[in-house]
Amino acid sequence: MSNETEFVDGFIVKAPRDGAPDFVKGSVSIKNAELIAWLKGRTEEWTNLDIKESKGGKWYAAVNTYKPKEEGQRTGGGNARGGDPSDAIPFAPVRGIA
Repeated sequence: MSNETEFVDGFIVKAPRDGAPDFVKGSVSIKNAELIAWLKGRTEEWTNLDIKESKGGKWYAAVNTYKPKEEGQRTGGGNARGGDPSDAIPFAPVRGIA
């Protein structure tokens, strides 16, 4: 994964406006022509974005470049801590419910 931030042309993220209700977490403005041109230059089927806040308090979108390890590179069991994959479930499964 690269440490260089890739910004998204034509995609602007803003913090919620003053007085916005609690359920409004932010806003996005899209400059259609710029975003379409940027997307046409990408080869991946999906583009994942992270919404971040700069040290100066400005919000922005950056391309998420995380790539999971390939199957052969994994160590341990079925979760990040290793072991049984069912250990990753944060609750006890309910038996007898379909």
